[in-house]
Amino acid sequence: MSETKTSAPAGLLLDRRRALMGGAAALAVSAVGVSSAVAQQAGDRIRKIIINSAAQAADPQEFQAAQLVAQEWRKLGLEVEVRGMPRPQLSDLVWFNREKWDTTMWRMVGRPERSDPDEVVYNLFHSSNRDKGFNFVGYNNPAYDSIAEKQRRELDLSKRKALINEAQDIIMHDQPYFFLVYPKNVAAYLANVWKKESIVDQSGIGIRNFWTFTGAQPVGAQKDMICNATESMIALNPLYISGAIDSWVTDLVWDRLMRVGPDGLPKPWAAESATWVNDTTLDVKVRKGMKWHDGKPVTLDDVIFSFEAPAGDKSPMYKPFVSNIAKMEKQGDDTVRFTLKEPNASFFTATLSKINLIPKHVWEPTLQKIAGTPQTAEQQQEAQPIGSGPFKVNRFKLQEEIVLDKFADHWAAPKADRWIMRIVTNTEAALGMLRRGEVNFLSDYRGDPKLLEDIAKQNKDVVVASTVDMGFRFVAPNLRRPPFNDVNFREALELVINRNLMAQAAWNGFAVPANSHVSAALTAWHKPEKFTPSLDAAKKKLQDAGYRVVSGKLHYPAGVKETMTPN
Repeated sequence: MSETKTSAPAGLLLDRRRALMGGAAALAVSAVGVSSAVAQQAGDRIRKIIINSAAQAADPQEFQAAQLVAQEWRKLGLEVEVRGMPRPQLSDLVWFNREKWDTTMWRMVGRPERSDPDEVVYNLFHSSNRDKGFNFVGYNNPAYDSIAEKQRRELDLSKRKALINEAQDIIMHDQPYFFLVYPKNVAAYLANVWKKESIVDQSGIGIRNFWTFTGAQPVGAQKDMICNATESMIALNPLYISGAIDSWVTDLVWDRLMRVGPDGLPKPWAAESATWVNDTTLDVKVRKGMKWHDGKPVTLDDVIFSFEAPAGDKSPMYKPFVSNIAKMEKQGDDTVRFTLKEPNASFFTATLSKINLIPKHVWEPTLQKIAGTPQTAEQQQEAQPIGSGPFKVNRFKLQEEIVLDKFADHWAAPKADRWIMRIVTNTEAALGMLRRGEVNFLSDYRGDPKLLEDIAKQNKDVVVASTVDMGFRFVAPNLRRPPFNDVNFREALELVINRNLMAQAAWNGFAVPANSHVSAALTAWHKPEKFTPSLDAAKKKLQDAGYRVVSGKLHYPAGVKETMTPN
């Protein structure tokens, strides 16, 4: 469904929002009612709006944030319901039923490869990703598409930063997301189990990261890292980006040619080196002696296949990361030459540090089997997942527990013997497990951080760390469904969200108010912009766009019919 108002041209500054603030109170529409003459101009009453969210017990911060948003939207005359549900059910609704929901609480988690802004700038909002990719809200703006494409090709850092700034300006104007906060990732571990100096605090990620999981050194006899997750895994699949929890496991089981280091910069991993021949040609020398977990050798054919597999329509979430590859060729017995269609400033981070190396002998038959069917690679689950990473799968039950064993043949074998993740959907229960030592690395905590700090004060072995995430929390409106296809309506809803209150009330101060899809943790790329919430300005925005409040309830502009039903 198309926008009902032309989006801002590239580079537009948001002075119109600031202008709204002054004098808005005098022009505000009453939220109580309007005259009968004005009432006659009103269209249909807007249906009840559903805000989908994670369940309260699993993610109390998100659920409370949803309640705060609903509270403010009701002041505009909307009927709003917050509906909590398990994360797998929520994910299925949002990703695979894109026409059937109004709004949802959502998050972009801080993953190392997102230290370059390309993934959020291009993949979140480029129109080519609307149907099956990351652009699940259905945003479509040709001006934005152009900027997103140009920043990929621009190799001059200062010019690319200017393009990233333009992209942020457009999104701030069009409001395809209602940004809430950049959360602080809060985690804890037992210092009597893991040596403090071996715990890595990664920029924009925190201590829950690949380098900690593979490099943490045991203090004594306990050599199993036992973690927690507050939600079930959705899949254990190297061709499916299914969620935060899944990605922690995927990182450990499947290698990548490069990895983003603790400093936020990409560095060779399964590759010994990566050398640019020219702006569109790259030679990657692959590490020798690698093995898959089933004992077979990792070959150059496997490497090439790993980048070919997502290029078709069977892995829509990974496809954008390989779409710029024109061809790949073997150079000798240890090098793959990548030829790109056009220069790509983020190729090391957004592609080589993103694509999982997968065994051709496992995945080629699988992809052949589903060829010509509606099924995708994302729907496939190996009975025994095979990677080449530092940990290998021992057993897994997606809703209960995942157990990984150290892969002793890996060139960077972990210090821990096993990595165990237990699914504990109740936050208080997870804290109890930490106290009792049943969890020795609290990797997923979404409760009150002060409670965790109190535990650390009582027990010197509990070490707590928090880091501003390079990801963000937001409310996603479905632009396919009226009235969310109207940018005026979206701007009004954005204007009443108090992000400072959100950070304090829902995240207990362990968050930074968000204004952009480029996190404040990415200081080189983030463009600061203050948002001043204003109920009066929001009411004026709706009034000017033709919306009317009748008997306290918000109606469409005159002649507009309600065509949707509550989800």
